[in-house]
Amino acid sequence: MSNKKVAVILSGCGFYDGAEIHESVLALLALDRQGAKYQCFAPDIAQHHVINHLTGDEMPESRNVLVESARIARGDIKSLSEFDVTMFDALLLPGGFGVAKNLSTLAFDGSGCAVNTDVSNAVNAMVNAAKPIGALCIAPAVLAKILKGAKVTIGSDAGTIGAIEAMGGTHQQVTHAEVVVDEQHKLVTSPCYMLDASISQIAQGAENTVRDLLKLI
Repeated sequence: MSNKKVAVILSGCGFYDGAEIHESVLALLALDRQGAKYQCFAPDIAQHHVINHLTGDEMPESRNVLVESARIARGDIKSLSEFDVTMFDALLLPGGFGVAKNLSTLAFDGSGCAVNTDVSNAVNAMVNAAKPIGALCIAPAVLAKILKGAKVTIGSDAGTIGAIEAMGGTHQQVTHAEVVVDEQHKLVTSPCYMLDASISQIAQGAENTVRDLLKLI
């Protein structure tokens, strides 16, 4: 498996306003443990807002999604505008509110949301090349917006399930560490922190998602 390379799209740093750090790091660990190489990407854009993760309050400052994502990637990250589908075998999107606030407007507009152009371009390029995509937590809902008819899971949250179905997607309810595979679109999704989960359950969800993602290559 050492020749398989996966692009990972991050959405900032911190679950309130960026990428979910546990999901992101454990997904990278799962890729490494299963013998795949990875390259992190993030859009070079301003965050929607900045949240104090101690209090949950909005802070009067601005941050950049690519710069914040570089914290998780230890600086080894590229702007998503540089993504080249020919260089990768699979794509993986960890969750966090950054997916719904920075990569899309899902958190504010629900099923009527817009998706960042670089994100939709990367997803569509992978699908057109018949290459698989994995997504954790809330990220599968963004896939449902981009890919009409996508079969995904975000666990059991009724509001998000309703949005997915309103966008033309099919939701399959699952529990901790379970994975849903859409063979037609080559999608692999798992709910992670969309459920009330422990870090061990997140690790297992990431491990299982990566396992099934790499099988589709």
